[in-house]
Amino acid sequence: MKKTQKTDQIEQFLGDYLNELRYERNLAENSLESYSRDIKSFLSFLSNSSITDLSEVTVENGREFFLLLSQSGLNERSLARFHSSIKGFFSFLVVSEYITKNPIARIKPPKLKKKLPEVLSPAEIDSLIAKTDDDTPAGLRDRAIIEVLYACGIRVSELAGMKKNDIFYDDEMIRVLGKGSKERLVPIGSSAINALKNYLTFGRPIIAKPGSGNTLFINAKRGGGLTRVGIWKIIKQYAELAGLEKRVYPHIFRHSFATHLIEGGANIRAVQEMLGHTDISVTQIYTHIDITYIREVVHQYHPRG
Repeated sequence: MKKTQKTDQIEQFLGDYLNELRYERNLAENSLESYSRDIKSFLSFLSNSSITDLSEVTVENGREFFLLLSQSGLNERSLARFHSSIKGFFSFLVVSEYITKNPIARIKPPKLKKKLPEVLSPAEIDSLIAKTDDDTPAGLRDRAIIEVLYACGIRVSELAGMKKNDIFYDDEMIRVLGKGSKERLVPIGSSAINALKNYLTFGRPIIAKPGSGNTLFINAKRGGGLTRVGIWKIIKQYAELAGLEKRVYPHIFRHSFATHLIEGGANIRAVQEMLGHTDISVTQIYTHIDITYIREVVHQYHPRG
């Protein structure tokens, strides 16, 4: 038997749901804010429709809301996010026995076109590295940042959180703390290892401050750990120096890492492990170059191509 619901309980329901996302699923604060904003928009729509009991929400109510969103000019990606947020909230209400059915479950989300990620060529990455100055501590740090981002395909948040003892030189591996506080080991090439050794020997000791602690990449002026925004600014600076016309940002190195590996014949499961993807379908987006190449070979060489 479902629990009795009152109008003033709805905010509590939402708070409980957001806490579950925060503590059980380890969602980032930015994601939580988006979920909360989307759900509150739907709750406001229901209130304007004189619906104050969530057990009374119908499929038709949901379809009307999404039609209004679509007519407002929202793109498919934003509509899909709204659908995910609201459907998840009502699923939580069902599991918590506040309601008996999820009215959003019968509404199909918009199909998203898979956007192929833009990548940097090896030559473009070399041009970025060439602009770093090995004669300065900051230059040594910046070269190590670019080398590690490309060599390991890690997220910028993972790079910012790295510690000095996360590098295993003899094994040529680094330890990465990914989403949901999951640890993984990622191979690292000799070029990145050499860049790290130079930075840790000749760069970091000069810019380190008493409060720098064990953080690997630190701010050259204050000695504290670099933030994601700080790393983005560093990457943007070198892209401008190298004269690259592409939009260069930390995550493009992750795209480039995965694409170049699969293009070179790497096993997609291995790439999935290195990227820290729980779902291989996320990794498969990086196979677009390989598939295009195979199609060209078939057309060119197969008798019935």
